[in-house]
Amino acid sequence: MKLYTFDIAPNPRRLGLFLQYKGIQLDTEQIDLGKQEHLENEAFGKLNPARTVPALVLDSGEVLTEVIGQCAYLESVYPEKPLMGTTALERADILSWDHKLYLQGFLPIAEIFRNGNPAFKDRALPGPLKLAQIPELCDRGELRLAAFWTMMDEHLAQHSWVAGDGFSLADIDLYCVVEFAGWIKKGIPDECEALKAWHARAAEQLG
Repeated sequence: MKLYTFDIAPNPRRLGLFLQYKGIQLDTEQIDLGKQEHLENEAFGKLNPARTVPALVLDSGEVLTEVIGQCAYLESVYPEKPLMGTTALERADILSWDHKLYLQGFLPIAEIFRNGNPAFKDRALPGPLKLAQIPELCDRGELRLAAFWTMMDEHLAQHSWVAGDGFSLADIDLYCVVEFAGWIKKGIPDECEALKAWHARAAEQLG
């Protein structure tokens, strides 16, 4: 297998922490988003026409381009230290939370980041398609993110981990949401004490 990624970006970071926790080592090539290699590297464009990272090339030659699919595949190949549950219900709960975290956590931050940063003029969404920025989405993103912090704080006041009784991919994803919020100079609000306590526990798990 070979992984094309850019370690510091949010989606690659999700997969990177998954690999780190499970002790999986892959042949890796960095695609520098800051230098727009994902848009200008034609070999990479042929490999993944969406021009997004991470992209995982399997030994069979097939390419997985979505983090959730990559994690699901790698979990089946490397079942030790499971991060996606060991029962049907646990897997369903973790996947449900991953979907919720992506929609209600990652996307509001991305709205603010891509619609308010001049560097993303005509690139309001990832990929090769040119899309104009919509400044109003910054305001909407701020409201959505505030509601997200409150939702997660209330949930984690009643649960040690995001999904089920143990550390999982859902916790990795929430950890990456918190990191991504730093890109727009946001952090966990001071009043979200349960969320802050969870963050400390998650950091210990990730070393």
